[in-house]
Amino acid sequence: MTTIDELLADARIPTMPRDDFDVGAALRRLAADAAAAAKPHPDTVRAAQAGQQLSVVCRWILNKPDAADHVDRLATEPETPADDHHLDVDGALVFACLLYLTDHRESAQFWWQLAAGAGHRAAAYCLHLHHLALGEIREARHWLHEVTDDVLDSEAPDGTFLAILEAVATYVRKTGYSFANAPTGSLEMEVDRLATVKTGSCIIVQRPDRRLADRLHDFTHR
Repeated sequence: MTTIDELLADARIPTMPRDDFDVGAALRRLAADAAAAAKPHPDTVRAAQAGQQLSVVCRWILNKPDAADHVDRLATEPETPADDHHLDVDGALVFACLLYLTDHRESAQFWWQLAAGAGHRAAAYCLHLHHLALGEIREARHWLHEVTDDVLDSEAPDGTFLAILEAVATYVRKTGYSFANAPTGSLEMEVDRLATVKTGSCIIVQRPDRRLADRLHDFTHR
């Protein structure tokens, strides 16, 4: 009877030394494979850069001297946020940027869309970066087209405006330096307070009130 040891001995695969095996080349291949695995995918890099650029743009818009005035007007308008005729589009843009910076991203997209629908190119540019950061390339291209081509009036698209936004965002992303402040804790608390007020089944943060507008005045006039 054949023993287990004899079966294992017969099953052993003989190894023969290979004189033609290039150890250096094998190590180089392993190093190249490791480097390729460690290198992030271009889409991942693009999405991360878009998110960083959007944060810079939002902080820049939020710190503009008239930002609080527009949010104040938005807070005192009739409760018809979808009515472009009664919407301070600059206020909607500022409010959306504040929502984005305080991690209410879905609500930020809603208010950006209201402003962009009224022809605000900065809001459309924010939507472009927002969708690009999410990897939603088709939507990102649509909103970039809104920035560069589709305007409500007959004037040519403001290429200088877009170039300035991208230049500032790129500079801050590379250097980490910005003149624009992030929202303070007290301002963030006001946004969170509004977020707890639900209207029916709506999960979107509703229009700002005077209390938040006053806090934003304090923020922009420090």
